[in-house]
Amino acid sequence: MISTDLQINRRSFLNRSSVGIGSVALASLLNNELDAAAGDAEKWTGVIKKPHHPAKAKRIIHLCMAGGPSHLETLDYKPELAKMNGKPMPQSFTKGQPIAQLQGQRNNLKVLGPQHEFKNFGKSGQHISSILPQIGSVADDIAIVRSMVTEQINHDPAHTFMNTGTQISGRPSMGSWLLYGLGAETEDLPGYVVLTSVGGGQNQPIAARQWHSGFLPSRFQGVPFHSKGDPVLYVTNPKGVNTDDQRAVVNTVNALNGIHQQKAEDPEIAARIAQYEMAFKMQASVPGLMDVSDEPQHILDLYGAKPGDGSFASNCLLARRLAERGVRFIQLYHRGWDHHGGIKNASKNTAGLVDRGSAALVKDLKERGMLEDTLVIWGGEFGRTPMAQGNGRDHHIKGFSMWMAGGGIQGGTSHGATDELGYNSVKDIVHVRDLHATLLHLFGIDYRKFSHKFQGLDYRLTGVKPANVIQPILA
Repeated sequence: MISTDLQINRRSFLNRSSVGIGSVALASLLNNELDAAAGDAEKWTGVIKKPHHPAKAKRIIHLCMAGGPSHLETLDYKPELAKMNGKPMPQSFTKGQPIAQLQGQRNNLKVLGPQHEFKNFGKSGQHISSILPQIGSVADDIAIVRSMVTEQINHDPAHTFMNTGTQISGRPSMGSWLLYGLGAETEDLPGYVVLTSVGGGQNQPIAARQWHSGFLPSRFQGVPFHSKGDPVLYVTNPKGVNTDDQRAVVNTVNALNGIHQQKAEDPEIAARIAQYEMAFKMQASVPGLMDVSDEPQHILDLYGAKPGDGSFASNCLLARRLAERGVRFIQLYHRGWDHHGGIKNASKNTAGLVDRGSAALVKDLKERGMLEDTLVIWGGEFGRTPMAQGNGRDHHIKGFSMWMAGGGIQGGTSHGATDELGYNSVKDIVHVRDLHATLLHLFGIDYRKFSHKFQGLDYRLTGVKPANVIQPILA
């Protein structure tokens, strides 16, 4: 009887012989696999080879106001709310409705009037808060949506919902969907980059799941850049390692991964090969990207940017530079909008940190002829309640505001409305999945025709429920 230990098939024999004849052949194998590995590292061109309809946008810059900016202090003018300041909140609005931290005070809710004056800006006369004067200066370039609704009332799941279309972790973010569908326009930078800043209020936590690729290959996930110090960890070579040495290491690692890929046929191995190659290219491209010494002083002044300070304003300037270099999806988080208390001063302080940079980005893109094919989105994961939480406001999902510009958006327009107190969206309601459908539409994608099969199901960014493109704000 033959021992099972001796029953070795051909593949096992070859695998276990790597120290013997395998090592003798390794050098030639590496040479043969280099070309295959290089092929796997080629620029991703997307699964959508032909747009479903003509595209208006080529790239997107998402200015994410993390923490939930109050629409009632920024973009949604409510004179009736001012008249009712301090009076009991009518229970007809709140009865049976989800409330976050004010649950135990349902019978004693008080109206909190707008804490800042609103003004008319631009030829379009858009109502915008006085704490956002620079955004007001681009009123004729932006479309304000005042009837947003979402489904998640706490920050983390609301961020996840805004980014992925579901509160379930593990789904691809909208940036990953776009990169997967259309590919990148750059070969030496990631197609999806994330920058963060803080200040003005509670530094709202965010997590990598907001820019994760979910069940799509990991090459499509967002890459966080640091605006202080090394922009990417280990982007510089250690002492004694030159570019040729680094190139040799990357080639060898990719070749070994290529050998493994021939056997395993795992898409994550191909993604790893591409990521090693991208990391090598970034060692040359990223330092030049982050060095803004070539920017004229009037541009630094326009943004209010101080290179290397990690501010939102400096990140806006970096976003423009990333867009110029072909990055498809750029996401800027400012983690300072969670104002449960002291909302009058806190909202003014936070607005002061983001107002100038946001408007400068629109102006700069327009001056360079880039705004027409760059979609800019500004907004948070939800809004805030018309009811007071002390001298602040609680989370709110039934009505909030955001604005969009460029990339096929009709500037100087307003869409939708909330009721007289800013509680419920009542006119031309826009769900988060409508926002996603509109985003895809502007990139030439019909959301109904764009899916990815996972575990036997066809998944879409917009989910299984119907969605609507926000036609009235399109140019």
